[in-house]
Amino acid sequence: MVQFLVKRLIGFLFVVLCVSFITFILGYLAPGDPIRALLGQHQDPVLYAALRHQYGLDQPWYQQYWRFLTGAVHLDFGYSFHTQGRPVSELILQGIPYSSELGFWGTVLTLVLGIPVGIVSALKANKWVDTLLMSIALVCWALPTFIVAIFAQVGIVWFDKWTGVQWPVANWGQLWQYGPDDIQYKLFPIVIFALVGFAFYARYARTTLLETLRQDYVRTARAKGLAERVVVYRHAFRNALIPLVTSIGLAFGLVIAGAFFIEQIFNIPGVASTGLQAINDRDYPVIQASVLLVAACVVLGNLISDLLYTVVDPRIKLD
Repeated sequence: MVQFLVKRLIGFLFVVLCVSFITFILGYLAPGDPIRALLGQHQDPVLYAALRHQYGLDQPWYQQYWRFLTGAVHLDFGYSFHTQGRPVSELILQGIPYSSELGFWGTVLTLVLGIPVGIVSALKANKWVDTLLMSIALVCWALPTFIVAIFAQVGIVWFDKWTGVQWPVANWGQLWQYGPDDIQYKLFPIVIFALVGFAFYARYARTTLLETLRQDYVRTARAKGLAERVVVYRHAFRNALIPLVTSIGLAFGLVIAGAFFIEQIFNIPGVASTGLQAINDRDYPVIQASVLLVAACVVLGNLISDLLYTVVDPRIKLD
């Protein structure tokens, strides 16, 4: 186990290093000058030179990258171009609680709905229940998240107009608070976040369980006269969980990445929304920090998947 964790740590550092380099180079080679965009109409040469020196943009690219790396080790990503004087780490940290709450409840809803639907669909394979459930999942998978979010907002406005309820269409409410007013803000973003994931897990759970039910040891268990419920849940479902665990761990890593459109459309001040706004503002320090955070979460999710293997099946040994 220790050897496995050391290997994964080395791999984690390598991935983060590669992502940081690619992100930095893309920002360095991108057309345009962020300082000129920051100054706007006030093109004072003295102020322009002072700001370039302040942000280290007058240095060669390798010195800028080394400065970025050494700062990232200490979680210091410099200062934002767009919001002068504010550290990038402060901007990222203030968005993490919002993204975490959205991602947590969205992922929980995804798993609570997706896996049971997939199990029912597999047990009723090729029947009308299976066809109905998989058709619903396919529609959810095909619909783009931003389209669903926009139509949801239009529906909320229409609902407010005809009922006078005044259901909010933006913002988030109080963090980790679930009073009636807070639920109004959070319900639709969480449900929309879970739609695509629900479709994926429903179809994936159906596929893995069907493959397991066709295995020889399942036929043997049935031949012994065991009850169908025992065959399915004690023998088949446990082994079908193993590939599902991988996707569940990766879902944890993709929490922030999957919330980009939802946070932007519903005006949720999370990390994804901050990253998208930074792209529009050419705020390269914020972009680099956001991408690094997403990459770290994805790699961490992959590690969690491997560790969960040993929980689902103790016979699996990690080398």
